[in-house]
Amino acid sequence: MTVEAVVFDIGNVLIEWQPERYYDSVIGEARRRTVFETVDLHAMNDRVDRGENFYDVIYETADQYPELRDDIRIWHDNWIEMASPPIAHSVRLLQALRAKQVPVFALTNFGVETFEIAQGTYDFLNAFDRAYMSGHMKVIKPDAEIYEQLETDCGVAPASLLFADDRLENIEAAAARGWQTHLFEGPSGWAARLVGAGLLSEVEAQ
Repeated sequence: MTVEAVVFDIGNVLIEWQPERYYDSVIGEARRRTVFETVDLHAMNDRVDRGENFYDVIYETADQYPELRDDIRIWHDNWIEMASPPIAHSVRLLQALRAKQVPVFALTNFGVETFEIAQGTYDFLNAFDRAYMSGHMKVIKPDAEIYEQLETDCGVAPASLLFADDRLENIEAAAARGWQTHLFEGPSGWAARLVGAGLLSEVEAQ
């Protein structure tokens, strides 16, 4: 089936997202383990990704754990340092697709405010033809509703969408709807998939 649009996840596809690694670098591994074992920071972040206010969620959570307050606030105060660095080869692939006028969408679990911060830092996040952010959509992957919303809005047949994501459950949810999918394990594999689909040449995919 011909690909009519390419759909990128963002975290760990275009930008590295490893909060534990960042916390280790700031407060040390032992302290980070205490924080993450005491507070489910990823569940906290899911609330932001579903559209709740970034500051309110993080600071309210921090206030529930006075002994860990400053550590939890790092998630808000140093967020852009956590969401880094960009994955350079993936960014080049996005730009190469744009240069060939291949429609490129984002489908990402991202908060409203955090995406605005990221767009201000990473200009390539402004390059999508359509950006589908969970914070605006009020639903996160792998819920079927988020894929359905994208399909309805863009009008591209599911079988003509090629979607890359680093999480298997998100890929499986898309595949169940008939999307073409790629489990992202690194940019070289994604490049090869785009070449195989006839969207880029080997030179363009470097």
